[in-house]
Amino acid sequence: MNKNQEIAEIFEKIADALEFKGENLFRVNAYRKAARVLSELPEDIEELWKNGKLEEIPGIGKGMAEKIEEYLKTGKMKKYEEAISGIPDGLLELLNIPNLGPKTLSLAYKKLNVKNLDDLKRVIEDGSLAKLSRMGEKKVENIKKGIQLYEEGTSRIPLGIALPIVEEIINSLKNLTEKIAPAGSLRRMKETVGDIDILATGKDHKKIIEKFTSLPMVKDVLAKGETKASVIVKQHNLQVDLRVIDKGCYGAALQYFTGSKAHNIKLRGMAKEKGLKISEYGVFKGDKKIAGETEEEVYEVLGLKWIPPELREDRGEVEAALKDELPVLVKKEDIKGDFHVHSKYSDGVDDIRKIAEFAKKLGYHYIGICDHSKTSKIAGGLDEDALKRRNEEIDRINEEIKGIKVLKGMEVDILQDGSLDYPDKILEELDFVIAAIHQGFKKNVTERIKKAMENPFVDIIAHPTGRLLSGREGYEVRIEEIMEYAAEMGVALEINAYFDRLDLNDINVLKAKKMGIKLAIGTDAHNVGMLRYMDLGIGVARRGWLEKENLLNTYEWEDVPLRRRRTKK
Repeated sequence: MNKNQEIAEIFEKIADALEFKGENLFRVNAYRKAARVLSELPEDIEELWKNGKLEEIPGIGKGMAEKIEEYLKTGKMKKYEEAISGIPDGLLELLNIPNLGPKTLSLAYKKLNVKNLDDLKRVIEDGSLAKLSRMGEKKVENIKKGIQLYEEGTSRIPLGIALPIVEEIINSLKNLTEKIAPAGSLRRMKETVGDIDILATGKDHKKIIEKFTSLPMVKDVLAKGETKASVIVKQHNLQVDLRVIDKGCYGAALQYFTGSKAHNIKLRGMAKEKGLKISEYGVFKGDKKIAGETEEEVYEVLGLKWIPPELREDRGEVEAALKDELPVLVKKEDIKGDFHVHSKYSDGVDDIRKIAEFAKKLGYHYIGICDHSKTSKIAGGLDEDALKRRNEEIDRINEEIKGIKVLKGMEVDILQDGSLDYPDKILEELDFVIAAIHQGFKKNVTERIKKAMENPFVDIIAHPTGRLLSGREGYEVRIEEIMEYAAEMGVALEINAYFDRLDLNDINVLKAKKMGIKLAIGTDAHNVGMLRYMDLGIGVARRGWLEKENLLNTYEWEDVPLRRRRTKK
């Protein structure tokens, strides 16, 4: 784990401890914001410190900078020790349970001596938790659901957390290997992953294994042989297995360990019908090996074109390959821009100029600034005057920075009655509008979203189900009804690429494609480092069989088929 992530986790734990103790919410949020900034910071925090630039980081003031410096110098942070003092080991971990807030946990600890998950389950089952002040059966039932989600979630971690770890490992081993790639659910870009498999081939197997097991991020070495090693990395205690494969078997092994199980079963059935046998060592006809060095060979001997890993879920991809009807999946190179980025005007940490310049370096042709609307006060929502100032700044930046267009977007709240947070005369001045539910998750959400889609200036619906992978089930929404209405009204649906959302998910993206609905990837970035989540959004899009024409991000700005443009023609 790099220093950015180490310090981010410490700040997050300080925030948890302070909130548990009932400290001022402003102080709590300051640490949470600092944690978010550091976790997404593209620069190395140690390099910034050495160059005296800590206080130049947006969202990091003098006090936070001093704490970062203390940790980098000593490996310790006094504020952290102070914050967690008096709190039993492991207790704050329970704050990761959905629907269990710090006030409730503090009360359960003080009144019922709850110190761990087993204690919490006990006081739920014996009814004592429900009897506490301001509790009740409904609240306890929600906590029970939260425990279930928590226990399911702890066995797998979000793709957005696992992917950078794997990329760091692969980059560290590249100079020793001829080929190296992740396998399993991570290569298929599933939204969550369990243990991680990496496959490599190279001349010196022993040297590759030795380098892998001695990486700085390795916490424990579970096993170490001549061709395979298993380690636990410090970040999230994630298990990573490395297999070093002979060159002639690499393709077969990569195909085999990528999966999915259902996809591989189908391939083995096809092979059997042809008198062949597929394994991780190759494709065999009797005792003779006839393929295996590349994945393409494995598929070719079965009469198939190579199938992209994201499609390998036995959802019709084999049948499509047999008919030569596989989709030409959207690629990273196809992306012209990002439709959902927050600036300092609301709850982002970077100014619009920095966002524009960073996006230009990424090769984007446009970047959509989508700050929060006025009702989202906790997120620094913009009133009409602030929105006007922001739009004027965007106009100035567009005149000064050539090669990229900054778009005047907004993430506009859908209110309780389905109306929008700004009048139409304001919405009309924007380049595009993303409508979003941010409150009242159980209050007529389907009807509210449908009514919002009737507004002619709504182009995209943000994070349509509202789910969070870390444990929020989402809105009470009839998503297929939403999709049907989106198709009817010509409104696009968002693939929110923030790692804890990935909403719409791949299943719903595929349904939307079949219904003729346009999709739009938005990173929901709150600093420039988060723009890298575009990769996750592309992963969802590819798993949902999307091609270039299905995704708004692949069009030049003048050609983006926004709903407002189509309705004017």
